[in-house]
Amino acid sequence: MQTMKNTVAIVDYGMGNLRSVWQAVQAAAADSSVQVQVTHDPAVVHAASRVVLPGQGAMRDCMAALRHSGLEEAVRQAAASKPLFGVCVGMQMLLQHSEEGDTPALGLIPGQVRRFVLAGQRQADGSRFKVPQMGWNQVWQTTHGGLRHRLWDGVADGSFFYFVHSYYAQPTRADDGAATTDYGLTFTSAVARANIFATQFHPEKSATHVAHSRHRPERRPMCTPETRRYGPIHHFW
Repeated sequence: MQTMKNTVAIVDYGMGNLRSVWQAVQAAAADSSVQVQVTHDPAVVHAASRVVLPGQGAMRDCMAALRHSGLEEAVRQAAASKPLFGVCVGMQMLLQHSEEGDTPALGLIPGQVRRFVLAGQRQADGSRFKVPQMGWNQVWQTTHGGLRHRLWDGVADGSFFYFVHSYYAQPTRADDGAATTDYGLTFTSAVARANIFATQFHPEKSATHVAHSRHRPERRPMCTPETRRYGPIHHFW
């Protein structure tokens, strides 16, 4: 099937935060000719010029839903031939295996998905680390050969993004890491390989960071206005 230029297919296999992802991609692409479509049709995924793989819920359920939807092969083909952006469990699914439910994943990026084991550890304020991590945290961009991934253009290093997860990616190759975050340990919060880019955090939920201080809430932009505050999604065209 011929590729449709300037189209983004958001894969609907029944387990993603589809509305929020669609709104974020649509907003980031507002000044372009890009068409954004949520789809459960493998033919549309095959034909799209770019693909977004969201994910929400347990890994075993997400992998089963992807396979039963008939979309797995379309996702694999997209990962091999066009830009693919994974979000949250959509990122974890790209690795080889998850400890959650002892689940084989897509195996597109060598590595494992591990559960946070933070019992007894305390944060700087004395509170215990909670699992899942749920809330805002900083993302530190990784450089390779002195260069960071182009999707970070316009996004300040150390920007805050929104996380909800109990498991984290541990890629085998350091070169596949695109960012790290600290939560009881330093873990990989974004991966990149060839035409694949994926984040553990939710760019679609990260339009604004609200940092609460003792005195008053302070509203902080996640990144520069030019990126519309959706971080790496803004440069996915």
